[in-house]
Amino acid sequence: MSPEDFLICKNYALQLFQYGQEVALQHGLLLVDTKYEFGKDETGKICLIDEIHTPDSSRYWIAETYETRMAAKQEPDNIDKEFLRKWFISQCDPYNDITLPTPPPELVNELSRRYIMLYELMTGERFR
Repeated sequence: MSPEDFLICKNYALQLFQYGQEVALQHGLLLVDTKYEFGKDETGKICLIDEIHTPDSSRYWIAETYETRMAAKQEPDNIDKEFLRKWFISQCDPYNDITLPTPPPELVNELSRRYIMLYELMTGERFR
């Protein structure tokens, strides 16, 4: 990546993140981190090449309880898959093991519940 392309991607990422934080806050959420993937089209123009601000690529915290939980030295209430990542790390080395264990059904159900909750908060619609 050239220095010029880096600056373009950096500026796009900062603008997208600011917009994502504004939208999330309107729905009672804090977008605390995310990832963006950029590529170039056939003309060489830099463009997004993957989804953005989804629970797979982002971490969201509940804005209403954030300060209280932090003051109590507790983890923020969140809507993301961090709990599942931590489970895998406690069970294996997910970055190097060839075969990963199957998570228990209750963890899979919790992940689904969180994804549905995020959908409903962000869209204002009931998940069907």
